[in-house]
Amino acid sequence: MDIRDLTPDDLDDVFDLRKRSFGPIAPADGERWRRVVLPDLSEGRYLGVLDGGRLVAAARLRPFTQWWHGRPQPMSGVAAVTVSPEDRGRGVGGRLMRAVVERGKALGDAVSVLFPATTAIYRGVGYEHAGARHTVRLPAESLRGIRPSGQVKLRRMGPDDAAELVSVLHRVHGAARSSGPVSWDERTWSGWLANEDDFLYLADDGYAIYRWQGDGTMEVESLLAASTQTLRALWSLVGSASTIAREVVAPVAPDDPVLWLLHERTAERVHQERWMFRVLDVAAAVERRGFPAHVSCEAVVTVDDPIGGGGTYRLEVSGGSGTATPVSGPLGVTLSVNGLSALYAGIPVQTLRLSGLMSGDDRYDQALEAAFAAKPYMLDSF
Repeated sequence: MDIRDLTPDDLDDVFDLRKRSFGPIAPADGERWRRVVLPDLSEGRYLGVLDGGRLVAAARLRPFTQWWHGRPQPMSGVAAVTVSPEDRGRGVGGRLMRAVVERGKALGDAVSVLFPATTAIYRGVGYEHAGARHTVRLPAESLRGIRPSGQVKLRRMGPDDAAELVSVLHRVHGAARSSGPVSWDERTWSGWLANEDDFLYLADDGYAIYRWQGDGTMEVESLLAASTQTLRALWSLVGSASTIAREVVAPVAPDDPVLWLLHERTAERVHQERWMFRVLDVAAAVERRGFPAHVSCEAVVTVDDPIGGGGTYRLEVSGGSGTATPVSGPLGVTLSVNGLSALYAGIPVQTLRLSGLMSGDDRYDQALEAAFAAKPYMLDSF
């Protein structure tokens, strides 16, 4: 079997794989998908496995920005991992995912995320459980009770507002010291903002994207704000549909402020879609991550990464930044790449030790937990 970059000539075969893996796709959606993936093909972000010239598997590495403790960095979002039904169980998926990890490194990304359909194959190449995308169902009437607390200028968005939207996203997640959320690039946002069925509103420090889902449900695609006034104005805007809509479905952070603006909170219906995370380059990932400004510490960690990039490092964190310098000598804390990825995402040290993802010297445990403390979540699915 051979692994190579896919080209536009392969798209019919890729489309067939997607149908066999994810179900039928409407013709209009298929044409939209073809247009969206073309730039990824030219950038080496779509890989295929071929057996005698026949495409048997494929995976796409989508370019995202991801925030960790409020600091943005480029991230490879692995999507559309497909294996032909007749070729499953032959180790094709594992071989493809090893190539995906290597390609992510070659593209210069230090971290990667995916939403798993099955866990084992991804754990086998170093991805580990990190967080969830939380989707909550709220009575539309409860949002109607959120009243604006000041004058907020809202305007409708379109494709030409992509750059400003990205700028707002950076400011909001930076101010909130968010960990986990992602954003598409301007090119992709321009495409999303052209959807005529979406209601798109932009403020100086926030935005809302929502739509009718049918059956009396309003679906919020994304809603973020950096100030109380804008937060209230945007959720009030969504809630104004409560005379028609019965429910609002929205992705939210686990501690999203809108949940504290509701007059009543009793039983909430929350759906969690789990996502997995992987460190691709230890030194670059630590350098690009944000850390709590009050934490100052150091630790020696040894990382076992069978796909390359492991070794022993001295981690130093101070003033909100960190470094990982290769060193020789005592092993210190020992982590599989799965364990390091979970630690990076804020999973508690005791959880890592009890699950076998961390072992060795425990003198650095409190320092590592304080440095990497985070509540990772995701607002977008891909």
